[in-house]
Amino acid sequence: MLIIVNPYATTVSDRLKNLVVYALQGRYEVEAIMTEAKDHATEIGREAVDGGYEIVVAFGGDGTLNEVVNGLAGTDVPVCVLPGGSTNVVARTLGIPNDVVDATEHLLGMADDFQPRKIDLGRVNDRRFVFACGAGLDATVVQRVDANPGLKARAGQWFYTWAAISGFSREYLHDPVKIRSTTVQGSSEGVTTLIQNSDPYTYFGPSPIHVCRAAALDNGTLSVASLKRAALWDMPTVMARLLYPKFDATRHRQIDSYDGVIAAQLESISTDDDGALRPFPVQVDGDYIGDHTSVDIAIEPQALTIVA
Repeated sequence: MLIIVNPYATTVSDRLKNLVVYALQGRYEVEAIMTEAKDHATEIGREAVDGGYEIVVAFGGDGTLNEVVNGLAGTDVPVCVLPGGSTNVVARTLGIPNDVVDATEHLLGMADDFQPRKIDLGRVNDRRFVFACGAGLDATVVQRVDANPGLKARAGQWFYTWAAISGFSREYLHDPVKIRSTTVQGSSEGVTTLIQNSDPYTYFGPSPIHVCRAAALDNGTLSVASLKRAALWDMPTVMARLLYPKFDATRHRQIDSYDGVIAAQLESISTDDDGALRPFPVQVDGDYIGDHTSVDIAIEPQALTIVA
């Protein structure tokens, strides 16, 4: 077993890493490597392909797992995850306990029932994602949160809430960048587009946030939802549909959605005073990856081997 550890993840510490490694040594031959910089986990993952490892474990948040996946996609080396982030969407979606002690026990138990399986990956340009990609307000929130890791660790979902409210009021109430989302199923113009490879989209504390409920890790397609406008009077009903499971967010009159998507293009249709296209922010699996004027989205069926 190779454990790729992000020492900067929200709940990871040297002491916890040592305890986890010690526990797993009861059933596995373990090597642990600490990441040192952005994208280092991707490099380690690529090197692990020829290293003879029977399993690679990402110990960190969803961003750490995303980097590992980008190193191991398309190979038969199985990937698992130990939750060390603030939200841990993929771990919870796969049924892995959100507490790292319980997750370690879960991983120990898998040694007696080691059953790798294939799941799909999404791709935005040349970057793969496991559960979701977002453009617009969603990515603005991620950008703001990632810029303040201390507050992210201390305040958790409440810091995300503040980032969403402040980002919305400063950048989306007046003249936001409009994004055209184009798929075979149809096209939409809006201020935010979400692309899901699994459901739920994320979590608020213990509660799942559902947008496109048809999304699944193994159905060979993506789901796309577009928020058509940013108006204060729409937000209460949009949030109600996101937070309460009995409501379907995609039925909101200001949300267009498409299931069964295998490819899509997102492009800016807003220009500045000089006529140049204005870029929009993009995030993958909770990591901000920069501002773009257009991106290409696709599904890669059965691209990743996992154990969970």
